[in-house]
Amino acid sequence: MQRSFQLGLLLLIVQLYQEGLANIPVVTLTFLFFNVYNYMLPVAPLVQVCVNLQQVYMYKEWSRLLLSPLHHLNDWHLYFNMTSFLWKGIWLERRLGGAWFLYMLSVFYVLTGVVHLLLQAWLLKVVVDSKDPLVGLIHECAVGFSGVVFALKVVSNHDDPGGETYVWTIRVSNRFASWVELVLLYLIAPWTSVIANLAGILVGLLYTVGPLETIMRICAVVVSSLRPDHHLSSYYSSSGYSGVRRENPQHADYSGRNYPSADREPDISGMTEAEQIDMAIRNSMNERGRSRQRDFQRPAAEEVALEELRQNRLRRLEQVSQQKRRRRI
Repeated sequence: MQRSFQLGLLLLIVQLYQEGLANIPVVTLTFLFFNVYNYMLPVAPLVQVCVNLQQVYMYKEWSRLLLSPLHHLNDWHLYFNMTSFLWKGIWLERRLGGAWFLYMLSVFYVLTGVVHLLLQAWLLKVVVDSKDPLVGLIHECAVGFSGVVFALKVVSNHDDPGGETYVWTIRVSNRFASWVELVLLYLIAPWTSVIANLAGILVGLLYTVGPLETIMRICAVVVSSLRPDHHLSSYYSSSGYSGVRRENPQHADYSGRNYPSADREPDISGMTEAEQIDMAIRNSMNERGRSRQRDFQRPAAEEVALEELRQNRLRRLEQVSQQKRRRRI
């Protein structure tokens, strides 16, 4: 069903125009496009794609986990989710790299829906009184990208926990910004899904302070090692996608510990994240050193050749001048 043109969508288009499509990384722009496309031309009515414990788990409609984040209630719901996703997507994709950001975003996309169901299942066991106000959270059926956006907020705020940000003109610490926004959003717009937003925060915490990032990196290394072309197998560093494998011998650093050379893929499965970062920095410095050495060697050789040419010319001029002197005599 095609929707009529609405104000929220118009404001989103203006926001994209001001930002400039060329300035938006490809993964962020692609996810944003799919959200807008599914709002304009939805796959199915919202009642058939929303996430709810009864519909997904009891009725086995698992496709709702994939369809729900791409559908929104109205144009304002789409506008607020996409503008928030736009800012955080640009910053995180540039910092992490497109490959790792796509990987992280895909995991968040599925995991927020799974955590949503787990929270509803937990409430179903906790709430025993039908008059309890939490009963409404058990039966709510949620749609929208806000769960993924809240997970990205936690990740983007984690790097600067002592910093501050504004949540609707309220200045708060980055450490508590997501929680404050969760409460304010519920008070201002009670129709929003608290469970979905809370699920996003929990997924973000699993990534920043929990084991999720480590599990993702282990899976990335395993998948990379299973590729048929081992000479081009790649690995993920702390800043995203980096490194290719070539067959060169190892070398040792000043501490005596053997590190793989920058041209060879290291075995990082047994290393901590700090060791991986140190190794990546060391390889980068070694590569720069070799590049600078080549740059210095090339001018030195050229200088020797020029000096020899100059000496030969001087000798020839001296011989010519001596011959002229003899003729005069």
